[in-house]
Amino acid sequence: MDKKITLAGFLITLLGAIFFSTKAILVKLAFHATQVDAVTLLSLRMLFSLPFYLLAAWLVARKENKQLLTRRDWLLILTMGILGYYLSSLFDFIGLQYVSAGLERLILFLYPTFAVLINTFYFRTKLGSVQLIALVLTYLGIGIAYFGEMKLDTSHPGFYYGSFMIFLCAITYSFYLVGTGRMVQRVGVTRYTAYAMLAATAGIFVHFLVTHRVQDIPFTGTLVGYGIALAIIATVLPSFMMSNGMKRIGSNNVSIITSIGPVSTILQAHWFLGEEIIPAQIFGTALVIAGVILIGWQSKFAGNQ
Repeated sequence: MDKKITLAGFLITLLGAIFFSTKAILVKLAFHATQVDAVTLLSLRMLFSLPFYLLAAWLVARKENKQLLTRRDWLLILTMGILGYYLSSLFDFIGLQYVSAGLERLILFLYPTFAVLINTFYFRTKLGSVQLIALVLTYLGIGIAYFGEMKLDTSHPGFYYGSFMIFLCAITYSFYLVGTGRMVQRVGVTRYTAYAMLAATAGIFVHFLVTHRVQDIPFTGTLVGYGIALAIIATVLPSFMMSNGMKRIGSNNVSIITSIGPVSTILQAHWFLGEEIIPAQIFGTALVIAGVILIGWQSKFAGNQ
């Protein structure tokens, strides 16, 4: 049975979703101001996040380590971290070099529907009529918004490549969510989050060291500032706020509240990046959010049976 929504849980989750939605804005601003590449910016994001997750892992190991993790647990946590915050973040950062922040958030918001499809076809869970309607609404909304965006953005030579990268990000993140839902009850929310993020950080650092040289990083005040902002505002704070929200009000309620993400990104992109808001984007966003809310309500209803 899912938990009731409390004011504290609602506010924490809402702020966490809004903080997460600032990622695309900060990445676009950093690319414009510093001309840095995606791997370097992603590495700096995780470098400045690392101390917080190391501290969380140490605290959790002392307080929440009630059950020893098996070799299989460690392998799954490593896999989920690589999928969820290494590969998906890498695809996302690459894609943001070519598409608008608003479009990025809309394509990325396909991940709840991908998670439903993974559960349906891999774990053989039943796909209900409400979920089918939700899937149709979501993909229709993405299609409308995407074709509207094409009129503005296709002049960019990497528009379709960037869109494909964000699409891959949504797929890999959906696998992370499905795995997280099955692991977090055994491992614990905070411990799982900290360990998965540490695994992702290791993957990102290895990738950087293979493809770049540390001495080539332009440690300017501007780049360091964006790296710290990405780490704290768009990574550390929202990851722990969302975990806390799940504890307080349950994952289904959290999934519904986080539907504010695309709206927040589109508005911030308009205010801070000067991106145009078009009718097709508004209508498509509304359909996507309606589909995600339907999925959340259907899950909540099923959980109360």
